[in-house]
Amino acid sequence: MSTNTPDPRSPSARPVAVVTGASSGIGAATARVLAGAGFAVVCAARRQERVQALAEEIGGTALRCDVTDPADVDALAAAVGPRCALLVNNAGGALGMEPVAEADFDAWQQMFATNVVGAGRVTQALLPALRAAGGQVVFITSTAADASYEGGAGYNAAKSAERAVVGALRLEIVAEPVRVVEIAPGMVATEEFSLTRFGGDAERAAKVYDGVAEPLTAEDVAECVRWVASLPSHVNIDRLVVRPRAQAAQHKVHRE
Repeated sequence: MSTNTPDPRSPSARPVAVVTGASSGIGAATARVLAGAGFAVVCAARRQERVQALAEEIGGTALRCDVTDPADVDALAAAVGPRCALLVNNAGGALGMEPVAEADFDAWQQMFATNVVGAGRVTQALLPALRAAGGQVVFITSTAADASYEGGAGYNAAKSAERAVVGALRLEIVAEPVRVVEIAPGMVATEEFSLTRFGGDAERAAKVYDGVAEPLTAEDVAECVRWVASLPSHVNIDRLVVRPRAQAAQHKVHRE
């Protein structure tokens, strides 16, 4: 954990929010927005130096956490303590755009491990604390779960599976005071998403956004998280789909 910050387990502390994948992009933007909204934010990600710097910036807590590692997730739950007002399952991402005939199934397994099993594992670990706080769990999925596209089979499958987890969880705990929300962004231009997807090929990553006047930013998605978290406890946003105006559907993007 970071130093010189309040212990999120203290009864006098602000309501606790946990953001996974907080080292960059949507996760980092969400941590900043939630801190500004009055949450004590636990910034969790694999890259310790990055989340440490973020936590120091926003007065939060940093924790190195690989959501695919059971020991790391147990440590996260222990650090959070008995009450958690908000969990944002953001860790995940896409790898590759090969057609099925040329698929890298190791990459498929990695996407499934982070986007699906990782989100499920963190949710399971923090569910007692969410119940105690009458909290909320937000899954950052993708419009890739809406429709398949060429080269997207592995990511389409992972995000569709994550969406299935969201739906099942909501049914399973409907009698409990925990809200379950899915936010599904469309085209978001962040510093790492496409770069990671294309193995560091900056030119190929940049072409994803060629001619798109204003793709979404990480801050746009973070604002959606802040909004759903601000609603009264009896109001649940089952699924919020957010796209840039230039993207009418998964397959329809206006490029100038």
